[in-house]
Amino acid sequence: MAGELDFEKPIVEIERKIGELRNVTSDKKLDFEPEIRKLETRLEKMKREIFSQLTPWQRVQLARHPKRPLTMDYIRMIFSDFVELHGDRLFGDDKALIGGLAFFEKTRMMILGHQKGKDTKENLIRNFGSAHPEGYRKGMRLMAMAEKFALPLVCFIDTPGAYPGVGAEERGQAHAIAESIRFMAALRIQILVIVIGEGGSGGALGIGVGDRICVLENAYYSVISPEGCSAILWKDRTKAKEAAECLRLTAKDLLELKLIDRMIEEPMGGAHRDPEAMALRIKSVIQEYLHELHGVAIDEIVQQRYQKFRQMGVFSASGGEDAAQ
Repeated sequence: MAGELDFEKPIVEIERKIGELRNVTSDKKLDFEPEIRKLETRLEKMKREIFSQLTPWQRVQLARHPKRPLTMDYIRMIFSDFVELHGDRLFGDDKALIGGLAFFEKTRMMILGHQKGKDTKENLIRNFGSAHPEGYRKGMRLMAMAEKFALPLVCFIDTPGAYPGVGAEERGQAHAIAESIRFMAALRIQILVIVIGEGGSGGALGIGVGDRICVLENAYYSVISPEGCSAILWKDRTKAKEAAECLRLTAKDLLELKLIDRMIEEPMGGAHRDPEAMALRIKSVIQEYLHELHGVAIDEIVQQRYQKFRQMGVFSASGGEDAAQ
C-alpha cells in the first residue's frame, strides 16, 4: 500500500506476501492455503499488538494518513443528494471549507466540513484544509440558512489549523473564527461535530461548537499541532513526538478530560483500511444523536450547549484553594 507509515510496514509486508501467494495459487493451480492461513493468523496477531499500543504521535500520523477518508468521502457514503453551496458573499469561495444541503435518510440537513486534497495538486487548491476568513464566513452564512429552515447541522473537522498567511490576517482571520464560535453557541438548531482527522487550534474550533462532540479513535483535537507546540516549548520542531504526549490530544484523553462526548472506534488499522465500515459507524452516531434530541425544546438544547462549554476545564484559584470546575 502506497504511503504506509513506519509502524504499518510489517503489516503491509505480510499483506503483500499473502497477495502474492493467492496470485500463485490462482494462476498456477498450486495449493498454498496452509501457508496463507498461517500468514493471516500472524497478520491478525500483529495488527492487534501494533494498533492496541499506538502512541499519541502515531495516532497523529494516522490522522494525517494520505489514504484517510475526507469530508467529501463521508458525505458521499453517508448522505444523499448533496448540493454544495459556495461563497461568503463578501470576498470569495474558500475551497478548504465546504458546505451544502443533503439528505440523511429522510431528514434534510446542512453539512459543513474542512476538505483536504487527495494529491498535491488538489491540496494546493484546497489549501491543505486550512481555511481562510471567507471560509468561516461562508460557514456562518450556511448556518444562518440552516437555522432559518430548522435544519440540523453536522460539522466534519479535519484541519491542521486556520491559514496563518498575511492575506488571511488582513481579511480578519481571528475575528472570523471568534465570530463563528459565538454564532454557533447561540444557533437555534441541533449541531453535531465530528473530528475525522486533524483538529488543530482555532481552525478546528471555528466550526467546533456543538451539542455533541465526537472524535474518531485515531483523530486528534488540540489547541496547537505537535510541531507548533514543539517549536514554542523546545525551540525545536523535531520534538513533535514529545509534544504529542504532553498535549493529551487523543480521543481517549479528551474523553477522560470531559472535553468531548464520544470516541468513535475505527476499523482495525485505521479508517483508511475500511472507509465504508467507518462511514457506517459515523452514520450510526448521527442516527443516535437525532433520536436523542428528537422532541427536545430548542431553548433547552441551546442552554445545554452553553453550559457544556461553560463547564469545560479545571482551574485553581490563587492561595491554594480547592480546584473548581
